[in-house]
Amino acid sequence: MNMQDYIDTIPQNLIDFFLVTVFSLLIGLSQRKIHLQVGSTKFFGSDRTFTLIGILGFILYILEPYSMRLYVGGGLLLGILLCVNYGFKLYHFKRYGITTIVTAFLTYSLAPLVSTQPMWLTLLVVVTILLITEMKETFISFAKKFNNDEFTNLAKFILIIGIVLPMLPDTPIIEGVSLTPYRIWLATVVITTISYVSYLLHKFVFPKSGIILSGILGGIYSSTATVIILAKKCKTAPEGQVQEYAVAAIAAISTMYLRVLILVSIFNQELFAKLAVFFLIMTAVCIAIATFLYFYKRGKHEVAVAQETDTKIEENPLEFRVALLFAVLFVIFTFVTKYTIEYFGTQGLSILSIVVGVTDITPFLLTLFEGGYDVSNTAIGLATFTAIISSNVSKVFFGIAFSGNRKSFTRLLLIALGFIVALNIMLLFFM
Repeated sequence: MNMQDYIDTIPQNLIDFFLVTVFSLLIGLSQRKIHLQVGSTKFFGSDRTFTLIGILGFILYILEPYSMRLYVGGGLLLGILLCVNYGFKLYHFKRYGITTIVTAFLTYSLAPLVSTQPMWLTLLVVVTILLITEMKETFISFAKKFNNDEFTNLAKFILIIGIVLPMLPDTPIIEGVSLTPYRIWLATVVITTISYVSYLLHKFVFPKSGIILSGILGGIYSSTATVIILAKKCKTAPEGQVQEYAVAAIAAISTMYLRVLILVSIFNQELFAKLAVFFLIMTAVCIAIATFLYFYKRGKHEVAVAQETDTKIEENPLEFRVALLFAVLFVIFTFVTKYTIEYFGTQGLSILSIVVGVTDITPFLLTLFEGGYDVSNTAIGLATFTAIISSNVSKVFFGIAFSGNRKSFTRLLLIALGFIVALNIMLLFFM
């Protein structure tokens, strides 16, 4: 008899009873741990109580599994007992929480869950209960970080993605132009989502991030804006920190390459397959340069480790004016790109790619990635890297201008970006 045959001989009720008992005990142990941490015994139940509640639910359920009258009656009696306990706790100890009571009801419901649902769902429920009951302090700490606008921001995010986008028609606005309300807002949604993730990471996961981490996260939002902010901060920074600001600027550019690669993968799979290697090479080179700069002449100037910086992008990515501005730019670049290609061909597209480098290149790149133009993916790839090269060159001038020509900063930025731009140009010949 093999193992599977042996398992098949075990009564199903025995297996269910064992699972309910173990899961109930685990929940009870988590409640016991919480009580011990608080240092009080003035709570309902413990590990044994919760285990017995689970067993009670199992017995009443299997005795009458179809009508479930016994199970429902047991649940009502348990509810009365818990209400009495809550009233006693409220009157004598002034404690208002009902987490333990809800957890007791969830434990009581394990029997039908184990008996009727797949194991993965039961395990998911039990794990979720354990995590939620254990993470009380984490939730309190997390909630303290929210200001009055955070839930409004979340509501806007849900509105933008879940309500506005599905309602828009996917029919062309103008005949001959592959521009639909759905595609316009889809592009806006993708950028807003990426920016919102960066915003949440900076605000809640790394609220006291150093200069370099601020550059990395800022690059997810906008590498150009991040370089400008870093240059402004560098203007008055101690000499020992200047090197770190330059590293942060290059780190922002490395995440910019990754961000563009993600956009390509979403909107143009064929182009993604063609450009992925080039983008990964540029990302690796940027990371290598940033690492080299971080340790460059480290002994001469001790690099200060900033505990908290003000280099984050403060503009809320979920402001509707920001989303609408991006949508407007997307529409404008769609028309400009279409008629540039129509009247001037790929040469005109190359010139346009250079010109848009002094602005935010993201709307322009998305118009290329969504396609609909009479050009090859090779031409789109060349235009993409040309726009990025132009943007990187512009960052040098922005760095010089906004840092007040802080020579120690601009020298490092010029050398690093000069190498990055040169390599980027070399890669154009391999496309």
